[in-house]
This record gives sequence, C-alpha cells and structure tokens, in this order.
Amino acid sequence: MKRLFTSIIPKSYRRRAVGVAVTIFLRALLNFVGIALFVPVLVVILDRESITKEGYFSAIYDGLGFSSYTSFAVTISLGVVAVIILKNIISLLLYRSERNFTYGLYKHLSERLYVGYHNRGLGFIKHSNSALLTRNVNVVSLMFVVGVIKPIATIVGEIMLFLLLFVAMMCYSPIAALLAVAVIIPVILLFYFVVRRKLNDIGIRENEAQRTKSRIVAETFRGYSDIEIGGAFPEMYDRFERAMDEVVALRKRNATIGMLPQMFTETGMALGMAGLVILSVVVSKTDIGLLFGIFAVAVMRLIPSIRNIMSSWSALRYNRYTIDVVAEVNNESININRTDDRFHFAREIELRNLSFKFDDADTETISNLSLKIAKGERVGIKGASGVGKTTLFNLMLGLYRPTSGDILVDGERLGTENIRKWQNSIGYVSQSVFIADMSLAENIALGTSSEKIDYKRVTKVLEMADLKEFVASLPEGIHSRIGEQGSRLSGGQRQRIGIARALYKNCDILFFDEATSSLDSHTEENINSAIRRLSADNRALTIVVIAHRDSSLEYCDRIIDL
Repeated sequence: MKRLFTSIIPKSYRRRAVGVAVTIFLRALLNFVGIALFVPVLVVILDRESITKEGYFSAIYDGLGFSSYTSFAVTISLGVVAVIILKNIISLLLYRSERNFTYGLYKHLSERLYVGYHNRGLGFIKHSNSALLTRNVNVVSLMFVVGVIKPIATIVGEIMLFLLLFVAMMCYSPIAALLAVAVIIPVILLFYFVVRRKLNDIGIRENEAQRTKSRIVAETFRGYSDIEIGGAFPEMYDRFERAMDEVVALRKRNATIGMLPQMFTETGMALGMAGLVILSVVVSKTDIGLLFGIFAVAVMRLIPSIRNIMSSWSALRYNRYTIDVVAEVNNESININRTDDRFHFAREIELRNLSFKFDDADTETISNLSLKIAKGERVGIKGASGVGKTTLFNLMLGLYRPTSGDILVDGERLGTENIRKWQNSIGYVSQSVFIADMSLAENIALGTSSEKIDYKRVTKVLEMADLKEFVASLPEGIHSRIGEQGSRLSGGQRQRIGIARALYKNCDILFFDEATSSLDSHTEENINSAIRRLSADNRALTIVVIAHRDSSLEYCDRIIDL
C-alpha cells in the first residue's frame, strides 16, 4: 500500500485522497443512519405499547398531538422514507468526488504510460511489442483504478460502516454484537485462507494470456498478406484459441471464487441469527421479538457489507499485477513539447567522432565517425546491409542518442534542449512511410489539427510530389481517407505522400532512408526524378539519401560509402 501511494499516485491525487477519505466516512455514516432509521419503525410495529410508556416515542406522540396509533405509525414510516430518500441523494452527491478521483486518476495514469513509453525513445519502442504497450495504456491502467483503487475505497467504506454498526449494537445489545463478530471473523479468515494465493495467481496468468491474445490478433492483421500466402492462419488461430481457452478457464475459476463471499456471509449470518435465538430463548428465557428484528436489520446490511469487503479484496488480489505495470513509468511527467520553433540551419551539419552501441550489443554499430554536410548539398550514403546506415540516420534525426561524440548544426550541439527545434526543421521519408487512418490532407499535415491545416499548401505540395492525378481519382479529393497504414496506396504513392509531408513542413533538410528500395525500377526512377526536380527548384534544400542502388544516388553531389 505504501508503494502504491508513494510511487504511483501523483502528489496532487494524494492530497485529493484525503478529501475522498472524508467522503467515504460521510457515506458510511449516512448508510449507518439509513439502517438506524428502521429501528423506530420496528419499535412501533413490534411494541405498540411504546407510545404509552415513558420515552422518546411517547414524547413524540404526545408532543405532536397524535390521537391514534395508526396515524402515528404511518407518520413515522413516511418520515423514515423521506429521510432515506434525502440520505440517498446526499450519498450520491458525495460519491461524485470518489468517482471524479477514480476516473481522473485513470486518465492521468493512462496518459502517463502513453507519454512515458513515447519518451523512452525509438530503442525502447523497437524492443517492445506494440500490442502489449497498447494494452497497458488502454486496459491495464483502467484495471488498476477499477480493480485496485476502487476496491480499496470500498473496503475502507464498508469497514467504517461495520464499525459504526458494531458500536451501535454494543450499546443496544453487547451479546448480539459479540455474536455477530464471532461469526464474521471466522468467515473472513476462512475466505482469506481459501482464496488468497489462488486469486493472485489467476490474475497474473490471465494478464499473460490476454497479452498473448492481443499480440496474436495484432500480428494477424498487420501481417495479413504474408500469413495468408504462407498458410499460417490455422496456426495463428490455434495459438489464439489456446490463449482464449486459458482466459475462459481462468475467468470461470474467478467467477466461482466470486460466488464464495455471498455463500460464506449468508451461511455465517444465518448461524449468528440461529445462535441469537438459542441464546435468548434457551438461556435468558426473554422475549426476543424486538431484539431479533433489530439484529435482522443490522445483519441484512452486514451481509452485503462483508460480501463487498471480501469481493473487493478478491478484486484487489486479482488485479495486483497492474501495480507493477503502472509503476513502470512512475517517475515520468506528462510534458509534451509543443513548440513550433525551428532550428535555423544556415551552414553545415557536423558529425564529430560519433559512436553508437545498442544496449544489448557487444560491439559498436558506428565507431568514431566524423563528417560534414554543407547546406544545399546532396549527399548519398551507401553500404552493405547491417553496416549502420539507418542507425546513422536515426542519430542525425535525433531518434537515438550517441554513445559518444557530438552532432552539431551550425556549431551548436544537438541535445535534449533543442532536439525538438531540430526535428521541426527536417523532413524524413522512410522505406515504409507511416500512413495514419485519416484523410489524405491530415496525413500530409501530420501533427496539425484539422482546423489548422493549410489546404492550399496541401494541394500545392501534392502537385510538387506528382500526386495531382492520384488526388483527382479520389472520391473526396484530399479529404478522402486512404485506409489504415495506407492500405489503398501503391508503393510509389506512399513514398510521394512522404515527400509531400516533408515539403508541407517547408523543411530545410530532407532525409531519404531507402525510400525507393522496395519500388520497381520505373517507379523508382519517377521518385528520383521528383527528388531531382525538388533539388533543382530549391538549391538551398539539403538532401541526404540512403540507398543500395547507385541509380538512386546519381543526382548526389558526393557519396559516402560506409
């Protein structure tokens, strides 16, 4: 519990938790009042003579001028109904603070996971499974608040109510109160020892099965063509079915365990009421009508109260694994660098003694590399597969941080403080251009809200990238959606969209990473011609190209062979 609040719950929510604790206590008090209000009704029904005896009922009867038992009983009953309705309204209003706290925390933690994973950089993303990260952000963060935070609040509230009821019963009948405790404690302990280890194990195993299932589904749709042609879907389905069977089996076990609190509490309370009857009739030989009625009212509220405690504890154990997931980014702050400032590139890019090694690698991918690229220069980079061309690009793009050495732009070292400004100044076209499931215009102006898009500029850069005919073929022009991951695009169209996206930024430098390697020779030549025209029309535009084929580097001023 200490770790939960010190390493996961942000400080602002810890302060709010104090207020929530107060509302939980007030709601418990209101629930207690709701139960206590049934006492006068029971007294009036079970002891008609109470209005003639000295006491509260007699004083109320005489003070308000009642003339008959019937009118008095009806008035008491209606008064209790009115107060119960008011109590429920107040309780609902108090619950709003708990609700706002819980789901506000979910929003914060989900955003913190999302931003935290993003801020760990490209290296972390490449070494992680996107389906699992997606599940953590969207599902596990929610399960943390509904399966850990809410059960804690429920347990605290029900314990407060139980204590209030216990104190009240002790004041009225110590024997009945002690008998209730004597029944409840063994019930709770028995439930605890029966299920405590099973629930934690079930929760961990189901999370693993759900992660496996999510990964299989994501891989099936992402690699549909290869899976279909390779005849791999039956095997994928078998893996999915095994994971699904595991989830269903674990859910069945959890559902069975979920029935135990009700069975345990009802059996225990029945034993308690039977014990009260035996104790009162056999031992004390007294009339137990009123005492039994009050005890029954208390017990009927204690049954769901104890059941809620045990069910909430079960949920807490079942979802305990979420604490470790959410704590992964417990030190991450939700800081989004929204600056539109640009790096005013005027002279040259310099790589000075640059080296880089992956965390899990034994040797450096790039070692002590130095070179300069002048503004307006067209530079080609080639080399065998695995030599580090894309790694070099990712360093120059600011996606990786050098192990040693520096990258300088106009003499200024690139670092955390200015990398966003640098990235605002550059354009990047990869071998597989990212296409979001949005309209063509939104893909071109990626990162710009739809209401701020300059549609005239979008049209212009599409023409510059030789996409005018493609746009004309779309049913809604630049407002047409082009499918998830560009499923409706050819390879050449995808690359041209990448070029148009870079041009929309009005970038100073264009990086092409194997942008034509997957295209046929005719399409490759068309793309290269488009790049040559861009370079000829804007001699200040710096172009850096990675390519395997020399034909893709013919327009370069110089070629660096890694």
